[in-house]
Amino acid sequence: MSDITLTTAVALCVVAALAGWVDAVVGGGGLLLLPALLLGLPDSSPTHALGTNKAVAVTGTSLAAVTYARKAPLDRSLAWRLAGLATLSAAGGALFASAVSKEALQPLIMVVLLGVAGFVVLRPRFGLGEEGAAPAPTRARRAVALLVVGVVIAFYDGLIGPGTGTFLVIALVGLLGMSMLRATATAKVVNVGTNLGALAVFAGNGSVLWQLAPAMALFNMAGAWAGAHMALRRGSGFVRGVLLVVVTALVARLAYDQWWS
Repeated sequence: MSDITLTTAVALCVVAALAGWVDAVVGGGGLLLLPALLLGLPDSSPTHALGTNKAVAVTGTSLAAVTYARKAPLDRSLAWRLAGLATLSAAGGALFASAVSKEALQPLIMVVLLGVAGFVVLRPRFGLGEEGAAPAPTRARRAVALLVVGVVIAFYDGLIGPGTGTFLVIALVGLLGMSMLRATATAKVVNVGTNLGALAVFAGNGSVLWQLAPAMALFNMAGAWAGAHMALRRGSGFVRGVLLVVVTALVARLAYDQWWS
């Protein structure tokens, strides 16, 4: 890989800050960060972009998770169980990252995201309920949530990643009846696990650009801190609005990559 120019490094740090903000509010920071790494570092392999993305994202996600855990309603026991399972699943996904064509998965991801966007639009109260208003999830629903969140979505995060936080929020609201704010708080804890699991594999393979990751991580943490505090102040309605924007942008980005890039 050629030397990283100062202009490229500064631009990537700015994107990292914005990605941290988006990720802390509703997830989906990889929508910004991973394409930026691929475009800004054309001489590096996609695996290096994935590994560096995880090294940066884990810092901002961890800061956001701590902020939410201190100030937002959070079932810590459930969150830790999901995160533990997700760490192992994401590591498994990362092991397959170099062997799977991202282009083959993009149409399927777009269909799922369009379904998510349509569901949220058609159900205006989705995720806006008061804490404790929804009935407690059954044991079966908790088991399904463990499978979907801790295995399927976590594996996807290790494999490719963009949109993982968004998928986590939707799954937690839909399966467990959480409010958007509580689901976002839980998703951050789970996302720390997925990032750590994938990072362990990428770092072990030498697929992290350590000369760039620390500076980007600092900016990512600053954005995450701002995003988490804004979400806590504005509540579930604000998170829901950002969710729709992020889903729309992610579909547009994937469509561009699939048909016009």
